[in-house]
Amino acid sequence: MLKFASHAGPLRLLAVCALALLAGCGDKPEAAVEAFLERHWAEPMAPQGAPPAAFSPLEASLDPAACGQCHAEQYAAWRTSLHSKAMGPGLRWQLLLMDQEQGNRCLRCHTPLAEQKALLALEHGWPNAPKQPPPDFVPADLGHQGLVCAACHVRGHQRFGPPRGEAVKDGPHGGFVVAEAFQDSRFCAHCHQFPDNGPRIAGKLLEDTYRQWFASAYAKEGAGKQTCQSCHMPDRQHRWRGIHDPEMTRRAIEASLKLHALGDGRYEARANVRNSGAGHHFPTYMVPKVELVFYRRDADGGRVELGRHVIGWNVDTPITRELSDTRIAAGEASEFRQPFVAPGGGGWRVELVMRVLPAEHYERIYRDALDRAGQLPAAAVPLLRRALDEAVATRYELLRIEARAEP
Repeated sequence: MLKFASHAGPLRLLAVCALALLAGCGDKPEAAVEAFLERHWAEPMAPQGAPPAAFSPLEASLDPAACGQCHAEQYAAWRTSLHSKAMGPGLRWQLLLMDQEQGNRCLRCHTPLAEQKALLALEHGWPNAPKQPPPDFVPADLGHQGLVCAACHVRGHQRFGPPRGEAVKDGPHGGFVVAEAFQDSRFCAHCHQFPDNGPRIAGKLLEDTYRQWFASAYAKEGAGKQTCQSCHMPDRQHRWRGIHDPEMTRRAIEASLKLHALGDGRYEARANVRNSGAGHHFPTYMVPKVELVFYRRDADGGRVELGRHVIGWNVDTPITRELSDTRIAAGEASEFRQPFVAPGGGGWRVELVMRVLPAEHYERIYRDALDRAGQLPAAAVPLLRRALDEAVATRYELLRIEARAEP
């Protein structure tokens, strides 16, 4: 049975062990990081337990807004992030179709706290729901708040964070435990890397971002090493920008367009796209797609679409079969060729428009589900429609470039 509270002693010991490891008790730093991560992300995640008697309600609260009272900049950034939207309508309508075991596979990353899972078990009437009401330090909406501050930073009411000088033992909530692991890419791998026995399509793990990074030049030791945090949390910002953000995506790629004459009025437009700035595949997994649309712009102002190409891992909506995989690994490039026939006369040019569809796979899933809306629970349909609207709204045009035939 899920519980909201349990004895906090073992997790208090965990915090002491983490401090000892990082202070050096015979373990090397590498071993200390691995030991910390094994404990920090142990599953199932234990409840926080009863807060220390000296804690004020604000110090004990798991509500991100409570954290924001002191950590205002981090809280404001988190609210704009996808982490804060991890329990959006796109997942909530699916939970209405799941039993508790199925749901917990999603909640493992989308709402990992035991207290969040307990609230959602109550909401869905799952058999392992707690019998007692939530304690005061658990806000009623915590289960809908996604990946909250406490999911990364709080265990047994002890706060953990990255180095900032010495461990802080005084101050609000008893200070915090310094953990080097917060600066290590393996910290993010808990959710952004499936284990070897995880689900695969065509032999490829559905979530493989950490290993893509690990195989890249970005993971190599030395001055050029870049971690997940150095790209997605610059200056420790809590925004986690990715392919949903045009500026972040523009920094990830370089694109060029050239025309090649083939004779008899035939040409080939060749777009070269290099993954010059992402430390993993572009895009990293199946949900986003990037469209390359070739147009011929004629002298009279007319525009003719010549063809489309897709960069991404395309999988069918039941997630059983790979359709194509044109992702570009870190540091590599791909060429996309589009043949066409030139119009008579001169003055024409070719335009390449690159569009990003950050939620393309979800769009297809939601549309397929809406086609059989009559078979769904009534409560799922409005959530599903909202999820589709939100997914479509993430689309944007990344860039457009032109090329003209040489005289």
